[in-house]
Amino acid sequence: MSWAWPTRVRHELPDGRRLTLRGLTRGDRAEWEDLRQRNAAWLRPWESTAPEDRSRSLPFHPMRRVLDRGARDGLLLPFVIDVDGRIVGQMQLFDVLWGARRSGWAGYWLDRGATGRGTATWALAALVDHALLEVGLHRVEVAVRPENTASLAVVARLGLPEEGLQRGLMHVDGRWADHRSFAVLLGDLRPGGYAPGGLVARLHGRAG
Repeated sequence: MSWAWPTRVRHELPDGRRLTLRGLTRGDRAEWEDLRQRNAAWLRPWESTAPEDRSRSLPFHPMRRVLDRGARDGLLLPFVIDVDGRIVGQMQLFDVLWGARRSGWAGYWLDRGATGRGTATWALAALVDHALLEVGLHRVEVAVRPENTASLAVVARLGLPEEGLQRGLMHVDGRWADHRSFAVLLGDLRPGGYAPGGLVARLHGRAG
């Protein structure tokens, strides 16, 4: 088990679609910028913000360099969700801690036009499996706003154990927001756990 960047995580879904988690490339600029622009209003209520920080987000190429540097340093996995060669969102592992913790947080967003087909569920399963079974982390956490019914459905389909409410956990859309906390441990994906073999295998079993 080891950390590697760049890396790709690939799975074929039951309906035949090809799901790939990968880093951004220079050639993704036009597609990425169009995707973000089209989904700006859709994503605004759910995306994290910085208190009293009105600065604009980084342009594409500086942003990609920052993400790649963080990934090479073992701090995050900044994947995009690629389905059949088209970017439909992002699935990221961030705030990675090593030492005695060996943990990270998972977060994602999805193109509005790509919702309703289970893409986020499969992508989150793929990220968690990669982080715990391949990279060697011990714990992956997922925080969901109580009113975000779509994301709550994702963690429910994966059977992620809930650990309670964290008050004011994150600044979102201009205010401090409570989040429901879910977590997966490496032991959950091993024999005797609730998803032996991984979350992707669990989904395939349910799909069959």
